[in-house]
Amino acid sequence: MRIIDISRDIFEAEVYPGDPEPRMQRVERMEEGDDCNLSALYFCLHNGTHIDAPRHFIEDGITAEELDLNRFIGECLVLEAPEGPINGDFIDENVPEDCERLIIKGNGKAYFSQSGAFAAASTNLKLVGTDSNSVGTQGAQLAPHRAFLGANIPLLEGLDLEKVTPGKYFLVALPMKFSGVEATPTRAILISDFVFWGKA
Repeated sequence: MRIIDISRDIFEAEVYPGDPEPRMQRVERMEEGDDCNLSALYFCLHNGTHIDAPRHFIEDGITAEELDLNRFIGECLVLEAPEGPINGDFIDENVPEDCERLIIKGNGKAYFSQSGAFAAASTNLKLVGTDSNSVGTQGAQLAPHRAFLGANIPLLEGLDLEKVTPGKYFLVALPMKFSGVEATPTRAILISDFVFWGKA
């Protein structure tokens, strides 16, 4: 089984402008005579590789622990997109009707325009992912987030797709279980040789 880790390190990932920087506190250290190593972590839930739940932009949307886990496990399509806006025509021309999980590889610089987000949200997609730290762009986050999250399509953001060739894979990217929050970290992987995962 060939596993490709597509997660970013929380401490090395780009921090979205205005979000708090992650930091770790060493509570106990064996090198200082403590019985064990013990650490505490502070970071924004949208830092690094993470999942946006509908509550992020939808006032009464579901929160992270209520997400359907089936959406985060299964066949996906990694699609390369040029830097800049992804519009509705791009979606219509490149996303197959039977695609359920779409991951955009755009060198961290492709983002959904309003038309692109609405076009994608009107398909059969269960999940949308991106190697950017957001599906939108600074100053234009509202429309794409509301298009996807309003359709209960969770977003997998901040992926590392540098070593991933566009094509079909098996995705595993389960959200951590935090109650009442609008986002959660994930350890996302792709499996490239998943013939044994055939549909029943």
